[in-house]
Amino acid sequence: MKLNLMFPMRAVKHYPRWIAGSSLGEVARLVEDAGFDGFSMSEHPYPDKAWLANGGHHAFDPFVALSMVAQATERIRVITYVMVAGYRNPYLAAKAAASLDLLSSGRLTLGMAAGYLETEFAALGADYQHRGALLDEAVAAMRAAWSGVEHQGPAYGVSGHEALPLPAQVGGPPIWIGGNSRAARRRVVETADGWMPMAQSAATATITRTPPLEDLATLRALIAEQNQRRSELGRPPAEISFVPFEKELLRSGGVEAFSKALAPRVEEYAEAGVTWLTIEPTSRSVADFIADLAVLGDLLPHA
Repeated sequence: MKLNLMFPMRAVKHYPRWIAGSSLGEVARLVEDAGFDGFSMSEHPYPDKAWLANGGHHAFDPFVALSMVAQATERIRVITYVMVAGYRNPYLAAKAAASLDLLSSGRLTLGMAAGYLETEFAALGADYQHRGALLDEAVAAMRAAWSGVEHQGPAYGVSGHEALPLPAQVGGPPIWIGGNSRAARRRVVETADGWMPMAQSAATATITRTPPLEDLATLRALIAEQNQRRSELGRPPAEISFVPFEKELLRSGGVEAFSKALAPRVEEYAEAGVTWLTIEPTSRSVADFIADLAVLGDLLPHA
């Protein structure tokens, strides 16, 4: 089991006060020194105020922030969790990803998703209605650019162009797909390298418009289905990154209660097919974050 630390999304809104004279690079080094395997950033470039008032959050630009993380560290993987494909032209996204991958010596994992926040698509002039089809073609176009070949496709097909330098990882960074939908699961089977399913209640599922995922038995069955279909296509099992069901304890009981509840279940997650656990502390300041990180490192296996 590998552990991925998601930068606390609630810290972004008040970052100057939260960081209190420290730096994102120093935070990243602490995460690496604590034994974590990944450091991730979310993405929301221009969310609407109503969504923010009902549980939404701000975010750094993931490529800018993860570049600072990569510069300050040596081993830890940098992960977009997740980049919404429709918010960018895929060739701009491919350039950013290739640059970060090369400059980090091949440590980028590109989490991607179709997205669900229609108001943000509208604010960015992005195509919400066709976001699924555009994600499929974006993956193909990006991989073509990373391999130095031309992409032929209805939305992004272009000839007579190239983008250098290429990524450090041959063919580009691994792509993990976020989301629970049937289309997301198809992408995991057919084109991606990993999957980021999302634990969510039926109520939350009505907002994201994807199926609920409320227990480990359901998660185990979904992962088994994905990997069986991948095997039938001659593909290896997918990397599976999951925010554990115990995540609510981070808010209600704190990091110690969360860690004590999760630790004995890590093996259950592994047996279900999860290869990465993603943890987002709720630390209210960098001092709290340092203390929380110490608890996570002490109580969680493999950290």
